[in-house]
Amino acid sequence: MRNTFADPRSSLVEPVLSWFDDACRPLPWRSPDVTPWGILVSEFMCQQTQVDRVIPRWHLWLDRWPSPADLAGADVADAIRLWDRLGYPRRAKWLHESAVIIRDEHGGQVPTATESLRALPGVGEYTAAAVQAFAFGLPSVVLDTNVRRVIARTLNGQAQPRSHVTNAERAQAAALLEHDRPAEWSAAVMEFGALICRAAQPACDGCPVARMCRWRTDGYPAPEFEIRRQAAFAGSDRQARGRIMSLLRAADGPITPSAIESAWHDAPQIARALDGLVKDALIEQTPPGDFRLRSTAEGQPAQSAQIDH
Repeated sequence: MRNTFADPRSSLVEPVLSWFDDACRPLPWRSPDVTPWGILVSEFMCQQTQVDRVIPRWHLWLDRWPSPADLAGADVADAIRLWDRLGYPRRAKWLHESAVIIRDEHGGQVPTATESLRALPGVGEYTAAAVQAFAFGLPSVVLDTNVRRVIARTLNGQAQPRSHVTNAERAQAAALLEHDRPAEWSAAVMEFGALICRAAQPACDGCPVARMCRWRTDGYPAPEFEIRRQAAFAGSDRQARGRIMSLLRAADGPITPSAIESAWHDAPQIARALDGLVKDALIEQTPPGDFRLRSTAEGQPAQSAQIDH
């Protein structure tokens, strides 16, 4: 059955939906039997992480904790450990904290209301909208980097969106939901930005909306503002934090400060990394002064966010 689109910009919506019907990747969280909890887990994991790296970890996570109550009853240390090297391990802690809230305040069911979703640790504007769209089929304004780039190029003739979401972007994105497939559109335009309208080397030759794309029509103008790039990872505090987390995930028990310091070349950097990890409640210091992953298991309360160097 042909879909009807009230928005005159159906020259963008219809072709992208048609493309998505044929080209969408069979990601496991797109299966019709995936629960809202599975969708929420996928959204946490996919933040700033390649999908190919997420898929096996997502399966492991859902096999072990198929519901929020299952994760809420586990030690947060186990969540951080199973998160492994997905990056930004605070997401594992936030997901554990969210599971506790869902169990205790929402009867074990992922909430649908924006306010309730935004109240979960680590859930911002994008994640709340994505869960509403992909878990519950609601017409939510889902604006990740890929979606924003597609709108910026096709409708505004800009190479890249600005660093922050504007009200004008929200209004444009909302207008593109005015048809009978809003949730599918959110998934389609996100996929389109990831596979076709890429940040680097976009596949314009095979683009189904090339003829209506303002960026292409205007001759591919350069970005109007400088794009902030993340600092190099090698030798950074982020790498030092990652090294510490790898040691603690692999350890059967606490690790001494000297063992941690011997694994990295820069003592002041290790001290900063330890401070940050304790303040982020990812690790804790035991009474003798050793370090371990933060635990919420009964009889093992989290330690104060203070470090004795």
